[in-house]
Amino acid sequence: MSDVVTEAVAALNAKMDGAGFDGSAKFEIAGEGSIIIDQNGAHAGDDDADVTLTASTETFKAILDGEMNPTTAFMTGKLSVDGDMGQAMKLAGVIG
Repeated sequence: MSDVVTEAVAALNAKMDGAGFDGSAKFEIAGEGSIIIDQNGAHAGDDDADVTLTASTETFKAILDGEMNPTTAFMTGKLSVDGDMGQAMKLAGVIG
């Protein structure tokens, strides 16, 4: 597991403040690995999920740090979404 994924898992769990996510989502960070967010919080993994979001390391960090809005990232092509768009929108509310 890469340092980027390890740091992102810790940051996501802190942002969610111990709460889980109703459903499942996977973040694929180009060249680094994948993170699953579900009812148990965030953890490294490559399981199937309701929605998969793919972005570069820079875009993912900007979203996580609050420097980039996930919707803006999607609309500008920096974030791709595959699967349940409703779950993606709910996730944006959790981590945004």
